[in-house]
Amino acid sequence: MYVEWQRLHRDGMRRVHEKTTPLYRRTRNFRVYASNLVPGLLQTGEYATGLLRSITAFQHTPDDIEEAVAARLARSRVVVEGDHTFALLLEETVLYYRVCDETAMAAQLGSLLSVMKRPNVSLGIIPFEARRTVWPLEAFYAFDGTQVAVETLTAEINVTSPGEIRTYLRAFGQLSRLAVRGPEARVRITRAIDTLG
Repeated sequence: MYVEWQRLHRDGMRRVHEKTTPLYRRTRNFRVYASNLVPGLLQTGEYATGLLRSITAFQHTPDDIEEAVAARLARSRVVVEGDHTFALLLEETVLYYRVCDETAMAAQLGSLLSVMKRPNVSLGIIPFEARRTVWPLEAFYAFDGTQVAVETLTAEINVTSPGEIRTYLRAFGQLSRLAVRGPEARVRITRAIDTLG
């Protein structure tokens, strides 16, 4: 299903976050690939505010940023509540794209270092220099292998066809093999923080 952001955000962004909260709560296994932004699940309030402010300005949609950020953070509680697992892959470039001021960006990257310690979270960073077997793709979220949400500039595409889902999961598997985790991922995040000072 292809739904334009203009349509989804016609009343602001808060409702979209509230509407998808049940999906997040019932999903047990999340697989997330992010090529351009810190995934919404891991965003701090300040980072989300900077991002949603730029989206609102670009799309010329109603400004409900404060409410939308609160709804996004409420939806993200699944990371610390319940029995959910998260496999997240970020292109290293995500650590350097600034959608908020330097202080907020440093806090966001510091938050990634903290969330990596959670037993239900696997956070991988795909290094700049990784020899690509899969090119950088649009960001996507896989929910229990039954639905994939793909984010493009103009729309969200919800994929439910089993064959297409398998293709996204295969891409996720190949991208996962490119990623570094643990101490090496922490080094890359820390290096990005150091560029802010």
